[in-house]
Amino acid sequence: MAHTSDGRGRPAGGDRHGGGRHTKGGKRIPGGKRAPGGKRPHTKQRDGRRRPLTERRTVSARRRLRSEVPSTVAVLAGAEDFAAMQGYTSFTFDDHATYMRQMEGLLREFAARGTHTSVALFDPVGYEEFCTESHLDPDTPASRTRYTAEVAAAGTKVTYEGQPLARLLPRLVAEAEQQATWEYASALLTRGDCDSCGEDIGRAAFARATALLRRIIEAVGPGTHHFVCSVPAEGPVPLVAVLHAESRGDGLLHLGEAAALLFCTVLAAGIATDRPGGVVLRSTRPGRRDTVRGWNLKDGGRLHPLTEAEVFAAYCTDPRTGEPVPPEPGVDYHAGLPLDD
Repeated sequence: MAHTSDGRGRPAGGDRHGGGRHTKGGKRIPGGKRAPGGKRPHTKQRDGRRRPLTERRTVSARRRLRSEVPSTVAVLAGAEDFAAMQGYTSFTFDDHATYMRQMEGLLREFAARGTHTSVALFDPVGYEEFCTESHLDPDTPASRTRYTAEVAAAGTKVTYEGQPLARLLPRLVAEAEQQATWEYASALLTRGDCDSCGEDIGRAAFARATALLRRIIEAVGPGTHHFVCSVPAEGPVPLVAVLHAESRGDGLLHLGEAAALLFCTVLAAGIATDRPGGVVLRSTRPGRRDTVRGWNLKDGGRLHPLTEAEVFAAYCTDPRTGEPVPPEPGVDYHAGLPLDD
């Protein structure tokens, strides 16, 4: 007799002799239950033969386990990165738009399975270096998989929660840039001890940067404050850190711990290396126009107030490209406040 199962080992239908019931010795068994000692239900395999229920349960268990295995997907976020990978014959995508649509479909498929998925960035330059160091052929899917598992997954990741890639990728790129900025600025702080006093230069610079941030917040008073610190780097793009802080009249201060750490690290890197950086601050208060102030970092780690004209020029210039930015309406530009040492 042939049987089907409802997924819990119970028959869902009858046989051709029992009219919907199993029999034992010519006797019907109520509810269609399999008689003791009867044959176990089977399901069909691809070749038409019946698959034992124990095998079907094994397959189901593996599927359940698969949903508990996390996954990391490394994405070529930019068109330039995508073009760099097209030099490999095993990379078969023709255009970036199609690649992104297929990648988004893959992420949705993982989400439908209940798989926890993280999205990372695939860096073609880093991939090439990884293959060279690991003695791998870069023109194979296996090498790309290994790079994703060993390098991309260890870097900056964002959890996929069903959001479109167009919204997820800008956040991922921003977090990756912040991580790279923090690593570079931290490296600048490892300069050893001062020759004259023996003090750790990096630690002293970070303490100085923390004190300067506190003094600025105390000087400008209550409000919502948006800080930007910029310090020249070895390349054409400077180190830039952004910090949002809310200072209340009762003395409470709210700010993001990670953002404050990055801000002070970048400022400390400028102090430790004696580079001519700067800080620009935009403050917002209810019922009042926004105000912008600024300070120059020079003279051994001191922040000197900028004039009103210098503040205007600093705020209306893109710190990454150096291109002018039009002034915003409803914003007043003021000279920086003096900070007591």
